[in-house]
Amino acid sequence: MIRIKGRFSDAMALRKGQTLKVATETGNQVADIWAFNPDDMSEYMSMEHTRSINSLLHVATGCRLVSTRRRTMLRMTVDSAAMHHDTLLCPCSPELYEEFGEVNHRSCTANLHEALAKRGLSCPCTPASFNLFMNVPVATDGSLTRLPPPCKPGDHVCLEADMNLIVVISACPQDITPINGKDCIPSDLLVEILDTPEAKESTA
Repeated sequence: MIRIKGRFSDAMALRKGQTLKVATETGNQVADIWAFNPDDMSEYMSMEHTRSINSLLHVATGCRLVSTRRRTMLRMTVDSAAMHHDTLLCPCSPELYEEFGEVNHRSCTANLHEALAKRGLSCPCTPASFNLFMNVPVATDGSLTRLPPPCKPGDHVCLEADMNLIVVISACPQDITPINGKDCIPSDLLVEILDTPEAKESTA
């Protein structure tokens, strides 16, 4: 079990066939997630291609999360919250918090690059993140609303890898809008990497 403290991040290797299980311990914490091809960091999980290939604005059970080359990286196999996970909002950044008058505020953007650097990796840009547990309803006029996650403590999602990956998960530091619950207090994420028969065979 990997515990990612609220406001912080971690990067992990995920082999083809393994399953990534991500849980919100409090029911209120959003996880910004990125995935990269470890052999070519220019291939990463793409929200625009994911929306295109699923013909959905959000991600739900059964959806594929695909790369910039439209290769399947992850498949959502379980979602105990049965919600619409956001693909639209950008990862929070230092510039975003400066707009709120906050300086030196932790951000998902900084968390991504910090976690990659700890593994000796880098990415020249900040790709759009997959916003797990983020509740952003889209109105008929196209407007977006930022609401607390519709989750209960321990709700989790399972994502099965279709290729070898480096995955970065940020426990979003947002404490100004209610994205991380009405109290706006970031909390911990619990992460497990589960082997499947295919993953075990690939390392035999």
